[in-house]
Amino acid sequence: MSVAEHPGREQQSAGAVLMVRPARFGCNAQTAASNAFQAKPGTGAEDPQSVVLGEFHSLAQALERSGVEVLIAPDSDQPAKPDAIFPNNWVSFHHDGTVALYPMLAPNRRWERRDEVLEQVVRDGGFRVSRTVDLTHRESEEKYLEGTGSVVLDRVHRLAYACISPRTDLDVLGEFAQALDYDLMTFDAVDPEGRAVYHTNVLMAIGSGFAVVCSESIVNAGHRAAVLAKLRATGHDLVEITQAQMAQFAANVLELAPPKGNLIALSGSALRSLNPQQRRVLESHATLLAAEIPTIERVGGGGVRCMLAEIHLPKRNTARASLRS
Repeated sequence: MSVAEHPGREQQSAGAVLMVRPARFGCNAQTAASNAFQAKPGTGAEDPQSVVLGEFHSLAQALERSGVEVLIAPDSDQPAKPDAIFPNNWVSFHHDGTVALYPMLAPNRRWERRDEVLEQVVRDGGFRVSRTVDLTHRESEEKYLEGTGSVVLDRVHRLAYACISPRTDLDVLGEFAQALDYDLMTFDAVDPEGRAVYHTNVLMAIGSGFAVVCSESIVNAGHRAAVLAKLRATGHDLVEITQAQMAQFAANVLELAPPKGNLIALSGSALRSLNPQQRRVLESHATLLAAEIPTIERVGGGGVRCMLAEIHLPKRNTARASLRS
């Protein structure tokens, strides 16, 4: 496939996002074994739910002030879904009207997939859905692919980058790539302790003209070189970060494209971890918008990018949108 931009394809960055306001946020025991980023709250710590709601609304309000269309769906109280704040792992929205639903490793995360959330996106956002790609049947095979956590998409050049882990299966990747017309760039990646990086979006991010990548975490030298070469060939200025910066969620960022101009949403910890040169590269492409979400990062093991399911769906006209084909 040529690295030239595909005509008629979606733009890299969206102007709208889905966020899910958590009802019962907490440390998810079912995901802890594969997510080295999460930790239990300390003894005597303040109730994380009340703290997290403040962090959640701070990010949502900052995005709205910057012109991003933010659709906030409420989590349901029952059953308890401690990771509901991270919707990008179960759904993705695409320019051609496709909604993709993903198989999740943790049983209690599968409850996050709720039709009423998708209905709200269509109703309140005025978006049109023409097709659903449902990969959730793979859960019966114990094979998983957790949305844009597992895959980092170069939507313009139809490339999907993915590090293989217990949550990112090659077979499901193949089905995803065929259904959504992507070429795959796969590799293995580890943290400093040699544990598989659980989600690709904590080690890399792709914007319209930049890419953040923790290349030192990619195990195989040939794969590392191939990833970097492909990012350069597709016109991205590289911001290479260290594993220490990765641990501060420096790659867990998302470029958005509101009418006021492109911005890069990231956490305060991610921003503080960047050195001046790295910041200059990113600021040459977009405005940096940072939000303080330390409890979400520490207890939930996910950052700002994980909280945002970007919406690339077309707006509907007069025809009534349907959720399932």
